[in-house]
Amino acid sequence: MPAFDAVDPPRRDLIDDCVHCGFCLPSCPTYVLWGEEMDSPRGRIHLMKQGVEGAPLSDAMVQHFDACLGCLACVTACPSGVRYDRLIEATRSQVERQYPRPLRDRLFRALIFQLFPYPRRLRALRGPLRLYQRTGLSRLIARPLARIAPRLAAMESLAPPLGPMHRLPERVPAHGTRRATVGLLAGCVQSVFFSPVNAATARVLAAEGCEVVTGQGCCGALSLHVGRTEEARRFARGVVDTFTGVDYVVANVAGCGSSMKEYADLLHDDPAYAERAAELAAKTRDVSELLAELGPVAPRHPLPITVAYHDACHLSHGQGIRRQPRALLRGIPGLDLREIAESDICCGSAGVYNLLQPEPARELGERKARNVLATGAELLVTANPGCLMQIRAALERTGNRVALAHVVEVLDASIRGLPPSALV
Repeated sequence: MPAFDAVDPPRRDLIDDCVHCGFCLPSCPTYVLWGEEMDSPRGRIHLMKQGVEGAPLSDAMVQHFDACLGCLACVTACPSGVRYDRLIEATRSQVERQYPRPLRDRLFRALIFQLFPYPRRLRALRGPLRLYQRTGLSRLIARPLARIAPRLAAMESLAPPLGPMHRLPERVPAHGTRRATVGLLAGCVQSVFFSPVNAATARVLAAEGCEVVTGQGCCGALSLHVGRTEEARRFARGVVDTFTGVDYVVANVAGCGSSMKEYADLLHDDPAYAERAAELAAKTRDVSELLAELGPVAPRHPLPITVAYHDACHLSHGQGIRRQPRALLRGIPGLDLREIAESDICCGSAGVYNLLQPEPARELGERKARNVLATGAELLVTANPGCLMQIRAALERTGNRVALAHVVEVLDASIRGLPPSALV
């Protein structure tokens, strides 16, 4: 059987755009780790070409596709404008339909996607997980679990410390003159495990003159990134139905914002949603992007703290947003912003990659942790919860500690006049 069927295979014209120049190699995390040609973007494009030409979908081919983080650093690095993002997305959708994975792999993937995109199911786990964290059982089971089930061990180690859950009201009024009405995607994992980030986002937007309408649910990003395209479309339709009558739709998760900006492509052949999906995609902004567009009106109080900023891949490469979060941080009096070496190399989170491919994710996480520590910063700031979980776990494995926060949490602390101790 040929590797790809006739339903949206990787496009041959996009494959042929690649001239195999090699500019992508230093930007690719798996090539940096292993130096293997087939684990580079141009190597994987070569395999896609073989598939389009009728080669079967071999185990080795799938292994190389699975090893890709989908970080999109190669898209930024490519001088020829190769749309590797579209190629790997189409390829993964084909693999998901065409390739018979082993039972153990199917069961683990089913666990992830029957749990993570559903906030109610995640909320049901909060109580048991908080109890587990407080008892210290993780110290007893971490090593045996890593030997028996490394993927489950990765899931256990990545769980963030849980405090009280912040529930957002359906509507948060603007402070002073209303400048915009904004729909805030509360998200799935974000709303349950990072609810303080959502609360800070709503406060910052309100302080900057935005009326905030909150919307719950998964945007489909996790599903889309691993090739579960129909599932992603179902979640996308839910988001389109949720946000009507707003000026902007805001995401505070890099992967969510990146996927929502692609809804026009995802739902292009859906007659009931194509036009509305395109409208929503055009209104979608990352929170730092919107704040930079609107400009500050809320006063910033001094926050004397040393900060290292980590570029989340789907913010910097997927959306091209690098300047805005840095400008927002530099606008805080007293804050010292430091850059991290190898900033374009992924930390290894990449959606659920660190669960499905724990060994390379671990290597990349520890590489990133070393570079963070080299800055000497008190606080690591980024714009993606997956990155926060990944780097926190890597720092703990190295026996180090650096406080972590989302960009909006730092802004919120400055606007409210909180001391550095509120963050570190």
